Amino acid sequence: MHKGRAVAVVAAALGINLIIGVLYAWSIFKDAILESIHSGAADGFHWAASSVNDPYALCCLIFAFTMIPAGRFQDIYGPRKASMLGAVLGGLGFMMIANSVNYWVWMIGFGGLVGAGIGFAYASTTPAALKWFAHTKSGLITGIVVSGFALASVYIAPLATHLVLGSGLKSTMLFFSAQFFVLISVFAYFLTKPPEGHVPIGHVERRQRDNHPIRDVFAKLEADIADPLHVLKQSQFWLLWTLLFLGAGAGLMVIGNIKPLAKLSMGDLAYIAIVILAVGDATGRILAGTLSTRFGRRKVLSVAFFIQMLLMFSTYAASVSGSALLIMFVATFIGINYGANLVLFPNYVKDFWGMRHFGMIYGMLFSSWGVGGFVMVKLSEFLMHRTGNSHTSFTVAGGLIMFGWVLTFFVDNRKDKERLALRKQHQAEAEMELAEA
Repeated sequence: MHKGRAVAVVAAALGINLIIGVLYAWSIFKDAILESIHSGAADGFHWAASSVNDPYALCCLIFAFTMIPAGRFQDIYGPRKASMLGAVLGGLGFMMIANSVNYWVWMIGFGGLVGAGIGFAYASTTPAALKWFAHTKSGLITGIVVSGFALASVYIAPLATHLVLGSGLKSTMLFFSAQFFVLISVFAYFLTKPPEGHVPIGHVERRQRDNHPIRDVFAKLEADIADPLHVLKQSQFWLLWTLLFLGAGAGLMVIGNIKPLAKLSMGDLAYIAIVILAVGDATGRILAGTLSTRFGRRKVLSVAFFIQMLLMFSTYAASVSGSALLIMFVATFIGINYGANLVLFPNYVKDFWGMRHFGMIYGMLFSSWGVGGFVMVKLSEFLMHRTGNSHTSFTVAGGLIMFGWVLTFFVDNRKDKERLALRKQHQAEAEMELAEA
């Protein structure tokens, strides 16, 4: 009975993330705005070219900082109400920009309301799903849930391209407004907390052997209570904040510019680069979640940063050469490494500070995602108009990721060691029990 409800919660959380992942299709909207600016039509967009990414950058920032009150809201009132509020805010935001070409209306509508709507909806998904499962399942469940945010671009990129070309930007925004209002509300109905006394799915009771008491680390972690204000005083929190700032910021910079970059060599098929990046992103989330349980979070985080560093320099080469094949390669693997960030950090929050205040603590940590996206996107735009190309911004991002890779070695890995030791112990016990049978 409870297993069926748990699966429904995971499916609903995945469905919500498939809707709010519209954020990653921004480069398609950006392309349509740029074409309108260049056309010079009287009823078109008349923004400065350097400000076209501003609504996207603000949306990332608002999304991230909304996660703090949204996390607290969902901790108190539950995931269903949090996601419903996200549906209303996001739907109103898309409705607002559908009827305007004004810069400030888009900043408020897309940057403000849609960003806040995504924040409340996103804050309701991962905590709701994790509470149904034991720590041994955390990596996989988190990976599945947040992969929806990435996979959204697989259908949104071609759909948005088709709608923009066939019906125009206004009708496209109205479509996404309706999608927020209706579909998120439907999925929200299935988001529920586990009942009192629920035994987390995947939790296994182990017997104690003579002279060898077993300390269930996962049960201890689930009982942890951390005061969010006390967490802000811990160096590990700010180390994780900095790492997410660097990793997510570099990824968002590429995501926001991938279609214009791909368009140089792929023309109207440039949206395929967005789809490939999205598939890589989703794959990275599930892969990182699984590998972090098996090999430890710090090892996976360190490897992800190292590969992402190499890829940022490869993006520089792709932007210089204009090679469609190289752009596809870079988009795929930047997606994988960016996705790894989004599954490792919520699991670090659960590891270090437990589930009692998970929503608010993860919201505080997730603010770095928004700041990173805002800073890196704005830096990219500044360097683009200063140099006339994107080469310098990718080089700078590669240098920042290199610094982040060094920082990964300072992340506390004691929970990793305990988890891996317990995993080996459980495997040894299972083999012993099988031999005794």
